[in-house]
Amino acid sequence: MPRRVDLRSDTVTQPTDAMREAMSKAVVGDVGYDEDPTINELERRFAGIVGKESAIFVPSGVMANQIAVRVLTSPGDVIVAGRSQHVVSFEMGASARNSSVQFALIDDAKGILRADEVLDVIDAEHDHQPHVAIVAIENTHMLSGGTPWELDDVNALKRAIGSLPLHLDGARLFNASVATGISASDLSAPATTVTACLSKGLGAPVGSLLAGPTDVMHRASIERKRLGGTMRQAGFLAAAGIVALETMIERLGDDHVRARVLAEEFAKAFPESSYDPSSCRTNIVAFDHPRARDIVEELSSKGVLGGTVAPRRVRFVTHLGVNDDDVDFVSDILAHL
Repeated sequence: MPRRVDLRSDTVTQPTDAMREAMSKAVVGDVGYDEDPTINELERRFAGIVGKESAIFVPSGVMANQIAVRVLTSPGDVIVAGRSQHVVSFEMGASARNSSVQFALIDDAKGILRADEVLDVIDAEHDHQPHVAIVAIENTHMLSGGTPWELDDVNALKRAIGSLPLHLDGARLFNASVATGISASDLSAPATTVTACLSKGLGAPVGSLLAGPTDVMHRASIERKRLGGTMRQAGFLAAAGIVALETMIERLGDDHVRARVLAEEFAKAFPESSYDPSSCRTNIVAFDHPRARDIVEELSSKGVLGGTVAPRRVRFVTHLGVNDDDVDFVSDILAHL
């Protein structure tokens, strides 16, 4: 069988042996009655890690974001967000469909939102424009290349918006923490609600978490039920998530090192892209190229799987299933294009 290295996403990871063993031994109960001890433990641990009062376990990051939108907004409200954030561009219009809200979009090409541009949108409410209910950020910021927010920037944005809720889509929050050396709790402190994905770099098979104040999470559990996310005896899945939180965070640094090696090789292979490999700080190599889809197709034919996240933007992601030998293989392919 021809060799294949899958860099399409860190969602393609497989659960570890330790996760499988924990799943086989998990004690479960009906989460609808708050009787699954393994889910309760996972939620408690995550809330502690991100410094929030409470948390809920849900099937996916999209559901986590959508629940946050439902509990923090009302129909007709505006969410201020970056134009390429996941909640805007990669959830199939779910916020409009589920919550009847709209977005005011800010340039986020470098991965962060400028506070002055956010404030301009908020201030426009005085000029008969819709009510801004929340500001949403994404850390790490996927489309820009897994860019982590610096804590000073998050804090500055929160100071600027004052009491307005801040939602942190932290699908890859732990990548941001490892890359910056800043704890997940510090990165999450300015946010009212925060999500994290267990099934990306952490390698668990299923699940995300949403954390925030207890009263907000009580409402979130109701919205989880409305969206079909009350999974009953799902402690089997939560058991893998506990192992992920205990054992898989620090190893994300290995993914970052491998991605940086590949970033250097992609920059050399496609100099016309003007890709700066130093911008690769976590596990995502992403750059613009007029032949983005052709590049993905050609590399796929040679055993290197990647993808596009916009018509002219390619993305390759390192993860638990990619080792140093795989990086050497991909580097050799790139060197001989």
